[in-house]
Amino acid sequence: MSISLKSTIPAAVIAGALVLGLTACGSDKADASEKLVVGATPTPAGEVLTYVQKNLAKKAGLDLEIKEFTDYVLPNTALQQGDLDANLFQHTPYLKDFNKSKGTTLAPVTQIYLPPLGFYSKKTKDVTKLRAGATVALPNDITNEGRALELLASQGVIGLKKGAGLNATPKDVAKNPKGLKFKELEAAQLPRSLDDVDVAAVNNNFAMDAGLNPKKDAILLESVKDNPYNNILAVKKGEEDDPRVKKLAKLLTSPEVKKFIETKYKGSVLPV
Repeated sequence: MSISLKSTIPAAVIAGALVLGLTACGSDKADASEKLVVGATPTPAGEVLTYVQKNLAKKAGLDLEIKEFTDYVLPNTALQQGDLDANLFQHTPYLKDFNKSKGTTLAPVTQIYLPPLGFYSKKTKDVTKLRAGATVALPNDITNEGRALELLASQGVIGLKKGAGLNATPKDVAKNPKGLKFKELEAAQLPRSLDDVDVAAVNNNFAMDAGLNPKKDAILLESVKDNPYNNILAVKKGEEDDPRVKKLAKLLTSPEVKKFIETKYKGSVLPV
């Protein structure tokens, strides 16, 4: 709506209206009673949020709405555009890479849980006992490939170049005493590769979709301690102090949610 310069409305009234309008639009402090719209992937984020919505939110005075997404891009673009107030589905390295590549300004609030990446095999029960020249299948996206290589390196199976960091690739393998061969595949294909490779690094969601139980079937599994891949509640930068977001963060890290995650996922998803 615009105001004509030829309007006969008194200038003082116009000025007052403009001040009120600017004050309302410029406020970055949301009312604690307003609905909080949170984006999430269905499992486990959507299930965890639904538990909070049905069991904890009302008592805490939080009006929570959940919008589910089946990809990793739209929840962030919707958050940046203001269609969401927060989201839960990603880890901090992914968020940082997304900000860098898409020009978004998203920020982590707190860590909630870890869907652990694990190594699976039909040919060995111990990654340290892989045969010489064994084939290792890895996810071919930057974040998770480096994550898998770091997990292997943590067991002394390989050594990575100094400074390789979270974006390590097979080219950053400096020590490979067993002469392992690395096969890069789309993450969704990794469970199907287990018949053809010696061991494969599989993301939690794809493992569970394939009928694998991370806690029982993985021969090597991540832990939550000091893990940069713990999934986070995220907001648009500057909204970290939104009272509704703080309330949700407190509920998501409560003993009740911890118990829900442990009971429902039985080690396949780990509370932080």
